[in-house]
Amino acid sequence: MNAWIWLLIAIVSEVIATSSLKATEGFTRLGPSIVVMVGYVGSFWCVSQTLDTIPLGVAYAVWSGVGIAALAVVTVVVYDQKLDAAALVGMGLIIAGVVVLRLFSETSLEG
Repeated sequence: MNAWIWLLIAIVSEVIATSSLKATEGFTRLGPSIVVMVGYVGSFWCVSQTLDTIPLGVAYAVWSGVGIAALAVVTVVVYDQKLDAAALVGMGLIIAGVVVLRLFSETSLEG
């Protein structure tokens, strides 16, 4: 499978796990706790599948940057949290950085 697909799966898995943390109520609820643990293990495993092709720094930058932005969207939709202008600008810069890295960095082109 393409390394960038593995990275996308890792991001989705991490976002699901992180967004489920609140529902664990301090890991006292079994179902959400299992979702968190399986999500994080799956995410790390999927990231590891990318590292033969995508350099570690690039994979981690994309994984964390896209994950941050996606999780912010989830918190707005699921938990009705509000984002101020600074948060939106900051996330925009993260996304712009990932786009620049992926489209223009020769390091990123190894994948």
